[in-house]
Amino acid sequence: MLYIKDKEYKKIVKDILRNNKFKELYNIEHHGISRWEHLIKVSYRSYVIAKKLNLDYKSAARGGLLHDFYLDGDERSGLSKFVDTFIHPKKALYTSLENFDVNKIEQNIIVSHMFPIYPILPIYRESMLVDLVDKSIGAYEMMRELYYKFKYRFNYLLVFMFLMSINK
Repeated sequence: MLYIKDKEYKKIVKDILRNNKFKELYNIEHHGISRWEHLIKVSYRSYVIAKKLNLDYKSAARGGLLHDFYLDGDERSGLSKFVDTFIHPKKALYTSLENFDVNKIEQNIIVSHMFPIYPILPIYRESMLVDLVDKSIGAYEMMRELYYKFKYRFNYLLVFMFLMSINK
């Protein structure tokens, strides 16, 4: 289930990963991958960096794993997905509070991860860290998704041009 071998990390997030609602995120697309996979990447990288910086790495791991924990899926319209960009931190916080014991640092990580788009300040160093990790991973995922879409369409163009050339 989890490709990360770090036993301490797994122990910290075990209750979240075993939660049935959280498992539903595996089937929701996010930047060309599953939202579950995005959350694992943000959480684990935040955990590793926080540990090296002597920050609260447990809160960074858990907050990173919960920052996009809301269950609106792919069936939404384009407009609804766009609006969610601005309001999903609040949805993620409510869903997290309904399902887990979430401390103050984790709450701030979740609700401030879209600053400045969502107007809640990251007030802890762990919140700022997860915010930066999320933005860098999200940017990479979006660029990778755009690259594959472009490559896919470009290949169709090449096939079309080839077929047109042999029909002459």
